[in-house]
Amino acid sequence: MKDELTFPLAWGNSRIRDFRAWRAAARAQVEASLLQPRARDDVPFRPETIDDRTADRYLRRTVEFTLSHYGRARGLLLLPHGTGPFPAVLLLHDHGSRFDIGKEKMIRPWADDGRLPSAESWSARYFSGRFVGDELAARGYAVLAVDALGWSDRGPLTYEDQQALAANFYNLGSSLAGLTAYEDVRAAAFLASLPEVDSGRVAALGFSMGAYRAWQLAALSRDVRAAVAVCWMTTLKEMMVPGNNTLRGQSAYHMLHPGIYRHLDIPDIASIAAPRPMLFHAGAEDGLFPPEGVAGAFARMRAVWDSQGAGERLTTRVWPDHGHVFTADMQDEAFAWLDTWLA
Repeated sequence: MKDELTFPLAWGNSRIRDFRAWRAAARAQVEASLLQPRARDDVPFRPETIDDRTADRYLRRTVEFTLSHYGRARGLLLLPHGTGPFPAVLLLHDHGSRFDIGKEKMIRPWADDGRLPSAESWSARYFSGRFVGDELAARGYAVLAVDALGWSDRGPLTYEDQQALAANFYNLGSSLAGLTAYEDVRAAAFLASLPEVDSGRVAALGFSMGAYRAWQLAALSRDVRAAVAVCWMTTLKEMMVPGNNTLRGQSAYHMLHPGIYRHLDIPDIASIAAPRPMLFHAGAEDGLFPPEGVAGAFARMRAVWDSQGAGERLTTRVWPDHGHVFTADMQDEAFAWLDTWLA
């Protein structure tokens, strides 16, 4: 069955030769695979401020808004001091089989002392002890982080719950991955709608599963003008090897859209975002993604951006001696990249 996958809708394989027309067709195929009622996108956000606190360099705000027609969600929002409007980054948290924290993996929690030790432990393990959102807010960005279904305030799941949750979505003619993607699109639209935010300078940034969500969001959302994806990119066939974590079920269902790979490979989906600026980081020692899969995906995306005369807008880098992490040196490069493209 792997041999039968030829990705006929990929740019260069498709009979569609006009790039804008191809992008529209490819995006429509991905949206169909989400199995979500996109006709309800106009549900009002109805935001509510739950908590406001002033820190030295930015304002900390807990907000609640209508994430979809199924319900509301809470997010952590950091706003620089000043008049704005500010460039903004939607932060997309990882999976990590750790469900008691979600948004708190990216932004230091200030109103929940019970989650702070877990958040600090996570930051020390993957982010050199930093909170990515706080670092960005200190640099002048508005940042928002929202829990995916199953994490923190919207959970917590157990590891075994994931497969049952995914099965119930399929029984209902929907999918867990599709809802996650749809909610990310809504969260980006909410961030762009805030009066403190410059809607023309909104980016997405994610690590691990959050990286998958970041490039997927860039492909689907017109509100996201740039994206940073750290430690999640590969070609499908090279990923589908014995022992790979993505074949085990459970966590895979958050990123599994039924039937999409009959049409597009993983980097082809990310390439729908072209020619917008995109940054991809990978760790050479990351055991989750075979090196040949990473190299193949980077080359595939490079060909797409180059075909549109936008090669300078795509940055890909494999970090020697780095594993599945987003360390301080990687962060500094990513933040400088955002400064360049959102200035």
